[in-house]
Amino acid sequence: MTHLNWYEKLSQYFPVEEMKSKEHMDLLLKEKGDVYHKDEGPYHVVMYVETEDFIFIDYLFVSKEARGKGIGQKVIDQFKEKQKPVILEVEPLDYDDSDSQKRMRFYERHGFKHAASIGYTRRSLATQEENTLEILYWSPENESEESIYQKMKHTYKNIHTYKDKELYGQSYQKVDEVLSYDSEKEEV
Repeated sequence: MTHLNWYEKLSQYFPVEEMKSKEHMDLLLKEKGDVYHKDEGPYHVVMYVETEDFIFIDYLFVSKEARGKGIGQKVIDQFKEKQKPVILEVEPLDYDDSDSQKRMRFYERHGFKHAASIGYTRRSLATQEENTLEILYWSPENESEESIYQKMKHTYKNIHTYKDKELYGQSYQKVDEVLSYDSEKEEV
């Protein structure tokens, strides 16, 4: 079995339109190393952002042979222990795709809620196609979705689009074209 590096593992698992380039991630690890982190083991890779008041999971990969062995749960539990909101983006539930169902069930089982009031659609620079994702979050203190929305905006501006022109030769859309918040959809 060829030993894949962390980036190859992520690339094989995540669709191209959700992947940052390796240069982008390397640059984040180097230049934003105080907030952007990589945690990897033989069976998992996690790329995440940690600020004073939230954690954003950029990528969480558990290898096929280790699924169901509690690795994902251990990672999530370690984040929860820090007692700050944990946020992530997932592909919308597709009833024809068992992976998306398993993923959604996994997060729901671990107490994540779907932020119904937050809209998130961005154009991929790789495919030029619009890609809609859902925001899931876990919060120790029953945080408002509006607050989660602000944290997502921060992540989009500071992480997702970091040096985008330099890295990709073009810029991503502005944050207000990508993220929207509709208070009427928030479940109270």
